Amino acid sequence: MSTSKALPQPEREEIRIETVLQALGEPVRLQIVRLLAELPDGIACGEIDLPVTASTRAHHLRILREAGVLSTHTEGTKRISSLRRDDLDCLYPGLLSGVLAAPR
Repeated sequence: MSTSKALPQPEREEIRIETVLQALGEPVRLQIVRLLAELPDGIACGEIDLPVTASTRAHHLRILREAGVLSTHTEGTKRISSLRRDDLDCLYPGLLSGVLAAPR
């Protein structure tokens, strides 16, 4: 039997623009967001290829989750992260599209 448990993250109405912008302002975190935008079903955290250590990757994912940019839940021993696009588009229309469209 598979159980899925969400990690602590803000509810939609608790997401603040200052926190979102701060989270998106770091290049590695922006790289994570761009990847997740292409994977609507999410990806296991360990499968995200980044030029950082596993502990640094976990730190960046936690910052994004606590800011409300992504959602993370456990499936067995894996942590699956996905972009909270609906929540961000509802709260801040056009923000995520603009960030994703920006030149790399």
